[in-house]
Amino acid sequence: MAAIPLTGREALSGILGSISIACWIFLLIPQLLTNYRNASASALSLPFLLIWFLGDVCNLAGAAWAGLVPTVTAIAVYFCFLDGVLLLQWGYYHWIYRAGGVGEGVKVLRMGRGTDRKWEARQRSGSITIPGSQRPSSRKKRTSSSVTAGSATTRRRSSQASNLLFERILEEDNQGTTATKTWMKNLISTLGVIVVGTAGWAMAWGSGAWTPTPVDSSGSGGAGAGAGAGAGATGPFGAQILGYASAVAYLGARIPQIVKNARDRSCEGLSLLFFILSLTGNLTYGAGIMAHSLRRDYIVMNTPWLVGSLGTMLEDAIIFTQFRIYAKNSDSDQDDEEAVV
Repeated sequence: MAAIPLTGREALSGILGSISIACWIFLLIPQLLTNYRNASASALSLPFLLIWFLGDVCNLAGAAWAGLVPTVTAIAVYFCFLDGVLLLQWGYYHWIYRAGGVGEGVKVLRMGRGTDRKWEARQRSGSITIPGSQRPSSRKKRTSSSVTAGSATTRRRSSQASNLLFERILEEDNQGTTATKTWMKNLISTLGVIVVGTAGWAMAWGSGAWTPTPVDSSGSGGAGAGAGAGAGATGPFGAQILGYASAVAYLGARIPQIVKNARDRSCEGLSLLFFILSLTGNLTYGAGIMAHSLRRDYIVMNTPWLVGSLGTMLEDAIIFTQFRIYAKNSDSDQDDEEAVV
Protein backbone atom coordinates (compact mmCIF):
# COMPACT_ATOMS: atom_id res chain seq x y z
CA MET A 1 0.00 0.00 0.00
CA ALA A 2 1.41 3.36 -1.07
CA ALA A 3 2.13 5.91 1.61
CA ILE A 4 -0.43 8.69 1.90
CA PRO A 5 1.17 12.07 1.17
CA LEU A 6 1.11 14.63 3.95
CA THR A 7 -0.90 17.63 2.83
CA GLY A 8 -0.96 20.97 4.63
CA ARG A 9 -4.55 20.42 5.69
CA GLU A 10 -3.85 16.96 7.09
CA ALA A 11 -0.80 18.28 8.95
CA LEU A 12 -2.93 21.07 10.43
CA SER A 13 -5.53 18.52 11.53
CA GLY A 14 -2.85 16.41 13.21
CA ILE A 15 -1.26 19.41 14.96
CA LEU A 16 -4.60 20.68 16.25
CA GLY A 17 -5.53 17.21 17.47
CA SER A 18 -2.19 16.86 19.27
CA ILE A 19 -2.62 20.28 20.91
CA SER A 20 -6.07 19.27 22.13
CA ILE A 21 -4.60 16.11 23.69
CA ALA A 22 -1.91 18.20 25.43
CA CYS A 23 -4.63 20.48 26.83
CA TRP A 24 -6.55 17.49 28.20
CA ILE A 25 -3.39 16.05 29.77
CA PHE A 26 -2.62 19.26 31.69
CA LEU A 27 -6.27 20.25 32.19
CA LEU A 28 -6.90 19.35 35.83
CA ILE A 29 -3.41 20.01 37.21
CA PRO A 30 -3.91 23.80 37.75
CA GLN A 31 -7.09 23.19 39.76
CA LEU A 32 -5.43 20.46 41.84
CA LEU A 33 -2.59 22.86 42.69
CA THR A 34 -5.02 25.68 43.47
CA ASN A 35 -6.94 23.45 45.88
CA TYR A 36 -3.70 22.42 47.57
CA ARG A 37 -2.51 26.02 48.00
CA ASN A 38 -5.88 27.13 49.38
CA ALA A 39 -6.27 23.98 51.52
CA SER A 40 -9.84 23.94 50.23
CA ALA A 41 -11.87 22.70 47.27
CA SER A 42 -15.12 24.40 48.29
CA ALA A 43 -15.10 26.57 45.16
CA LEU A 44 -15.85 23.49 43.06
CA SER A 45 -19.38 22.19 42.67
CA LEU A 46 -19.59 18.51 43.64
CA PRO A 47 -22.23 17.76 40.92
CA PHE A 48 -19.81 19.32 38.41
CA LEU A 49 -17.07 16.90 39.47
CA LEU A 50 -19.37 13.88 39.53
CA ILE A 51 -20.88 14.53 36.10
CA TRP A 52 -17.41 15.23 34.67
CA PHE A 53 -16.19 11.93 36.16
CA LEU A 54 -19.19 10.12 34.65
CA GLY A 55 -18.28 11.55 31.23
CA ASP A 56 -14.71 10.30 31.54
CA VAL A 57 -15.89 6.86 32.64
CA CYS A 58 -18.16 6.64 29.58
CA ASN A 59 -15.26 7.83 27.46
CA LEU A 60 -13.00 5.09 28.84
CA ALA A 61 -15.64 2.37 28.50
CA GLY A 62 -16.44 3.43 24.94
CA ALA A 63 -12.77 3.47 23.96
CA ALA A 64 -12.18 0.00 25.41
CA TRP A 65 -15.36 -1.41 23.83
CA ALA A 66 -14.58 0.01 20.40
CA GLY A 67 -11.01 -1.29 20.56
CA LEU A 68 -9.47 2.08 19.83
CA VAL A 69 -5.72 2.55 19.69
CA PRO A 70 -3.92 2.07 23.05
CA THR A 71 -3.02 5.78 23.22
CA VAL A 72 -6.69 6.75 23.36
CA THR A 73 -7.44 4.20 26.08
CA ALA A 74 -4.37 5.23 28.08
CA ILE A 75 -5.40 8.90 28.01
CA ALA A 76 -8.93 7.94 29.06
CA VAL A 77 -7.48 6.02 32.03
CA TYR A 78 -5.37 9.08 32.88
CA PHE A 79 -8.48 11.28 32.84
CA CYS A 80 -10.29 8.98 35.25
CA PHE A 81 -7.27 8.88 37.55
CA LEU A 82 -7.07 12.69 37.78
CA ASP A 83 -10.83 12.88 38.31
CA GLY A 84 -10.48 10.44 41.19
CA VAL A 85 -7.69 12.52 42.73
CA LEU A 86 -9.80 15.69 42.42
CA LEU A 87 -12.81 14.00 44.04
CA LEU A 88 -10.66 12.63 46.87
CA GLN A 89 -9.18 16.09 47.34
CA TRP A 90 -12.65 17.63 47.53
CA GLY A 91 -13.82 15.02 50.04
CA TYR A 92 -10.70 15.36 52.19
CA TYR A 93 -10.86 19.15 52.46
CA HIS A 94 -14.65 19.21 52.87
CA TRP A 95 -15.14 16.43 55.42
CA ILE A 96 -11.83 15.52 57.07
CA TYR A 97 -9.62 18.61 56.92
CA ARG A 98 -12.35 21.05 57.93
CA ALA A 99 -13.83 18.72 60.57
CA GLY A 100 -10.44 18.45 62.24
CA GLY A 101 -10.23 22.21 62.69
CA VAL A 102 -7.04 22.46 60.66
CA GLY A 103 -8.72 24.56 58.01
CA GLU A 104 -9.76 27.23 60.51
CA GLY A 105 -6.18 27.51 61.77
CA VAL A 106 -4.88 27.99 58.25
CA LYS A 107 -7.60 30.57 57.59
CA VAL A 108 -6.65 32.56 60.72
CA LEU A 109 -2.99 32.38 59.75
CA ARG A 110 -3.75 33.75 56.31
CA MET A 111 -5.87 36.53 57.78
CA GLY A 112 -2.92 37.45 59.97
CA ARG A 113 -0.63 37.54 56.95
CA GLY A 114 -3.13 39.74 55.14
CA THR A 115 -3.18 42.12 58.11
CA ASP A 116 0.61 42.24 58.10
CA ARG A 117 0.60 43.15 54.41
CA LYS A 118 -1.90 45.94 55.01
CA TRP A 119 0.25 47.24 57.89
CA GLU A 120 3.33 47.20 55.66
CA ALA A 121 1.38 49.12 52.99
CA ARG A 122 0.41 51.74 55.56
CA GLN A 123 4.01 52.02 56.70
CA ARG A 124 5.17 52.47 53.10
CA SER A 125 2.47 55.01 52.41
CA GLY A 126 3.42 56.88 55.58
CA SER A 127 6.90 57.51 54.23
CA ILE A 128 5.53 59.69 51.44
CA THR A 129 2.72 61.45 53.25
CA ILE A 130 2.58 64.95 54.64
CA PRO A 131 5.52 65.58 57.01
CA GLY A 132 4.52 65.19 60.64
CA SER A 133 1.66 62.76 59.99
CA GLN A 134 3.52 59.94 61.75
CA ARG A 135 4.76 61.95 64.71
CA PRO A 136 1.87 63.75 66.33
CA SER A 137 3.99 64.44 69.45
CA SER A 138 6.61 66.29 67.41
CA ARG A 139 3.91 68.20 65.60
CA LYS A 140 2.45 69.32 68.91
CA LYS A 141 5.82 70.64 70.04
CA ARG A 142 6.20 72.68 66.88
CA THR A 143 2.67 74.04 67.07
CA SER A 144 2.56 77.50 68.55
CA SER A 145 0.30 78.32 71.46
CA SER A 146 -1.79 80.55 69.20
CA VAL A 147 -3.03 77.60 67.09
CA THR A 148 -6.51 76.59 68.15
CA ALA A 149 -7.62 73.06 68.93
CA GLY A 150 -9.95 73.17 65.93
CA SER A 151 -7.13 73.82 63.46
CA ALA A 152 -5.08 70.96 64.98
CA THR A 153 -8.05 68.61 64.52
CA THR A 154 -8.41 69.79 60.92
CA ARG A 155 -4.75 69.05 60.20
CA ARG A 156 -5.04 65.59 61.73
CA ARG A 157 -8.04 64.81 59.56
CA SER A 158 -6.24 66.13 56.50
CA SER A 159 -3.24 63.95 57.37
CA GLN A 160 -5.45 60.88 57.78
CA ALA A 161 -7.15 61.59 54.47
CA SER A 162 -3.75 61.90 52.77
CA ASN A 163 -2.63 58.60 54.28
CA LEU A 164 -5.80 56.89 53.07
CA LEU A 165 -5.39 58.36 49.58
CA PHE A 166 -1.80 57.17 49.21
CA GLU A 167 -2.71 53.78 50.67
CA ARG A 168 -5.51 53.42 48.11
CA ILE A 169 -3.12 54.31 45.29
CA LEU A 170 -0.57 51.74 46.46
CA GLU A 171 -3.18 48.98 46.90
CA GLU A 172 -4.75 49.63 43.48
CA ASP A 173 -1.31 49.56 41.89
CA ASN A 174 -0.53 46.25 43.63
CA GLN A 175 -3.89 44.77 42.55
CA GLY A 176 -3.32 45.84 38.95
CA THR A 177 0.19 44.37 38.95
CA THR A 178 -1.07 41.08 40.43
CA ALA A 179 -3.87 40.78 37.86
CA THR A 180 -1.43 41.46 35.02
CA LYS A 181 1.03 38.87 36.33
CA THR A 182 -1.77 36.29 36.65
CA TRP A 183 -2.90 36.78 33.07
CA MET A 184 0.69 36.67 31.83
CA LYS A 185 1.35 33.42 33.70
CA ASN A 186 -1.80 31.87 32.26
CA LEU A 187 -0.89 33.05 28.75
CA ILE A 188 2.65 31.68 29.00
CA SER A 189 1.35 28.37 30.41
CA THR A 190 -1.18 28.03 27.58
CA LEU A 191 1.44 28.81 24.95
CA GLY A 192 3.72 26.24 26.59
CA VAL A 193 1.01 23.57 26.30
CA ILE A 194 0.48 24.49 22.63
CA VAL A 195 4.22 24.15 21.99
CA VAL A 196 4.26 20.75 23.74
CA GLY A 197 1.31 19.56 21.64
CA THR A 198 2.92 20.72 18.40
CA ALA A 199 6.25 19.13 19.30
CA GLY A 200 4.44 15.91 20.20
CA TRP A 201 2.84 15.76 16.77
CA ALA A 202 6.19 16.44 15.06
CA MET A 203 7.87 13.61 16.96
CA ALA A 204 4.95 11.23 16.30
CA TRP A 205 5.02 12.00 12.60
CA GLY A 206 8.80 11.74 12.37
CA SER A 207 8.83 8.36 14.12
CA GLY A 208 5.94 7.00 12.07
CA ALA A 209 3.61 6.73 15.08
CA TRP A 210 1.26 9.16 13.35
CA THR A 211 0.36 8.90 9.68
CA PRO A 212 -2.13 10.84 7.55
CA THR A 213 -5.61 9.36 7.27
CA PRO A 214 -7.40 9.16 3.91
CA VAL A 215 -10.22 11.66 3.57
CA ASP A 216 -12.63 8.90 2.56
CA SER A 217 -11.75 6.86 5.67
CA SER A 218 -14.49 6.34 8.19
CA GLY A 219 -12.01 6.95 11.01
CA SER A 220 -11.70 10.20 12.80
CA GLY A 221 -8.36 11.12 11.37
CA GLY A 222 -5.57 13.04 12.99
CA ALA A 223 -7.81 15.24 15.10
CA GLY A 224 -10.01 12.63 16.64
CA ALA A 225 -7.37 10.39 18.10
CA GLY A 226 -7.44 10.78 21.82
CA ALA A 227 -10.12 13.45 21.96
CA GLY A 228 -13.18 11.30 22.30
CA ALA A 229 -14.14 7.71 22.77
CA GLY A 230 -14.78 7.03 19.13
CA ALA A 231 -15.25 10.39 17.51
CA GLY A 232 -16.22 9.45 14.03
CA ALA A 233 -15.59 5.77 14.56
CA THR A 234 -18.00 3.19 13.21
CA GLY A 235 -17.46 0.73 16.03
CA PRO A 236 -19.97 -1.28 18.06
CA PHE A 237 -23.32 0.40 18.62
CA GLY A 238 -22.87 0.25 22.39
CA ALA A 239 -19.54 2.07 22.14
CA GLN A 240 -21.20 4.80 20.08
CA ILE A 241 -23.91 5.18 22.73
CA LEU A 242 -21.21 5.58 25.37
CA GLY A 243 -19.52 8.18 23.19
CA TYR A 244 -22.77 10.15 22.96
CA ALA A 245 -23.25 9.81 26.72
CA SER A 246 -19.76 11.18 27.43
CA ALA A 247 -20.40 14.17 25.13
CA VAL A 248 -23.68 14.93 26.93
CA ALA A 249 -21.98 14.61 30.33
CA TYR A 250 -19.18 17.00 29.36
CA LEU A 251 -21.75 19.45 28.06
CA GLY A 252 -23.91 19.35 31.19
CA ALA A 253 -21.15 19.18 33.81
CA ARG A 254 -20.46 22.92 33.87
CA ILE A 255 -24.06 23.94 34.52
CA PRO A 256 -23.90 23.19 38.29
CA GLN A 257 -20.61 25.11 38.48
CA ILE A 258 -22.08 28.14 36.71
CA VAL A 259 -25.07 28.07 39.06
CA LYS A 260 -22.80 27.81 42.12
CA ASN A 261 -20.69 30.75 40.95
CA ALA A 262 -23.82 32.84 40.44
CA ARG A 263 -25.22 31.86 43.85
CA ASP A 264 -21.94 32.64 45.65
CA ARG A 265 -21.25 35.67 43.43
CA SER A 266 -17.63 34.57 43.43
CA CYS A 267 -15.13 32.50 41.45
CA GLU A 268 -12.52 32.60 44.19
CA GLY A 269 -10.79 29.25 44.51
CA LEU A 270 -11.29 28.30 40.85
CA SER A 271 -8.28 28.08 38.56
CA LEU A 272 -8.68 30.33 35.55
CA LEU A 273 -6.03 28.32 33.70
CA PHE A 274 -8.19 25.21 34.08
CA PHE A 275 -10.96 26.81 32.01
CA ILE A 276 -8.51 28.40 29.56
CA LEU A 277 -7.05 24.98 28.78
CA SER A 278 -10.56 23.54 28.48
CA LEU A 279 -11.51 26.23 25.97
CA THR A 280 -8.27 25.75 24.02
CA GLY A 281 -8.68 21.97 23.99
CA ASN A 282 -12.25 22.09 22.72
CA LEU A 283 -11.42 24.74 20.14
CA THR A 284 -8.45 22.84 18.69
CA TYR A 285 -10.37 19.55 18.84
CA GLY A 286 -13.31 20.86 16.82
CA ALA A 287 -11.04 22.73 14.42
CA GLY A 288 -8.93 19.60 13.92
CA ILE A 289 -11.97 17.55 12.93
CA MET A 290 -13.06 20.17 10.41
CA ALA A 291 -9.52 20.59 9.06
CA HIS A 292 -9.42 16.87 8.27
CA SER A 293 -12.52 16.93 6.08
CA LEU A 294 -15.65 18.98 5.40
CA ARG A 295 -17.51 16.19 3.68
CA ARG A 296 -21.13 16.05 4.74
CA ASP A 297 -21.12 12.43 5.90
CA TYR A 298 -17.95 13.01 7.92
CA ILE A 299 -19.32 16.15 9.62
CA VAL A 300 -22.62 14.40 10.39
CA MET A 301 -20.73 11.47 11.88
CA ASN A 302 -18.80 13.84 14.18
CA THR A 303 -21.74 16.14 14.98
CA PRO A 304 -22.17 15.00 18.62
CA TRP A 305 -18.56 15.81 19.46
CA LEU A 306 -18.62 19.07 17.51
CA VAL A 307 -21.80 20.14 19.30
CA GLY A 308 -20.34 19.08 22.63
CA SER A 309 -17.15 21.08 22.01
CA LEU A 310 -19.06 24.17 20.88
CA GLY A 311 -21.47 23.99 23.81
CA THR A 312 -18.64 23.53 26.30
CA MET A 313 -16.84 26.55 24.82
CA LEU A 314 -19.95 28.68 25.29
CA GLU A 315 -20.22 27.53 28.91
CA ASP A 316 -16.54 28.32 29.47
CA ALA A 317 -17.19 31.80 28.05
CA ILE A 318 -19.93 32.24 30.67
CA ILE A 319 -17.48 31.25 33.41
CA PHE A 320 -14.89 33.71 32.05
CA THR A 321 -17.54 36.42 32.28
CA GLN A 322 -18.26 35.40 35.86
CA PHE A 323 -14.55 35.66 36.68
CA ARG A 324 -14.57 39.22 35.37
CA ILE A 325 -17.82 40.37 36.97
CA TYR A 326 -17.28 38.84 40.40
CA ALA A 327 -13.68 40.08 40.57
CA LYS A 328 -15.03 43.63 40.17
CA ASN A 329 -17.72 42.98 42.77
CA SER A 330 -15.08 41.71 45.19
CA ASP A 331 -13.04 44.89 44.74
CA SER A 332 -16.15 47.05 45.27
CA ASP A 333 -17.09 45.17 48.45
CA GLN A 334 -13.56 45.59 49.77
CA ASP A 335 -13.71 49.34 49.07
CA ASP A 336 -17.05 49.59 50.89
CA GLU A 337 -15.63 47.78 53.93
CA GLU A 338 -12.62 50.10 54.03
CA ALA A 339 -14.89 53.13 53.73
CA VAL A 340 -16.92 51.95 56.74
CA VAL A 341 -13.74 51.41 58.75
